[in-house]
Amino acid sequence: MTQTAEQAHAPYKLTHLKALEAEAIHIMREVAAQFERPALMFSGGKDSIVMVRLAEKAFRPAKFPFPLLHVDTGHNFPEALAFRDMLVDKLGERLIVHKVQDMIDKGLAVEDPGPFPSRNRAQIPTLLDAIEKYRFDALFGGARRDEEKARAKERIFSFRDEFGQWDPKNQRPELWNLYNGRHRMGENIRVFPISNWTEMDVW
Repeated sequence: MTQTAEQAHAPYKLTHLKALEAEAIHIMREVAAQFERPALMFSGGKDSIVMVRLAEKAFRPAKFPFPLLHVDTGHNFPEALAFRDMLVDKLGERLIVHKVQDMIDKGLAVEDPGPFPSRNRAQIPTLLDAIEKYRFDALFGGARRDEEKARAKERIFSFRDEFGQWDPKNQRPELWNLYNGRHRMGENIRVFPISNWTEMDVW
């Protein structure tokens, strides 16, 4: 089928999803260029699976220039862990598992009281311990701005101080999709390539 003259000279346009994907790939490559020790936080959930797929599109046929990091709460379904291990094995990438239970056993994290305690808060010291141990200077996360109001203030390159704290007044402007990854020893940047995605975009 031959193109008409009008079709041949029509402006090239990305679909909504292709534009989001291109933005995320650009962000991942920017991190690989700016940071020495990045990692991608991976739980096996839908958002982190999307992140891994984007990393494939950003860096294949080469290996990822960062490991995958799972902060394991110990409350995952066995099937989720089996899928995680299967996917990592298929990709041939490095997986680091840092366990909340190990931190609780060492007295470095505290489990919430109650018959069905959540370990969400215990993930924080576990993650900070992993950052210190492996000296990560950037961490990819799958957070999206549509998830909750606090996320709407989050930059794509979200600066954390040496204590792992986020200060909304101490974030950098991101004009024209330019990202400033400058940081001192002990500080790190959380990077959210799918910030502008919605739940529907992920599915």
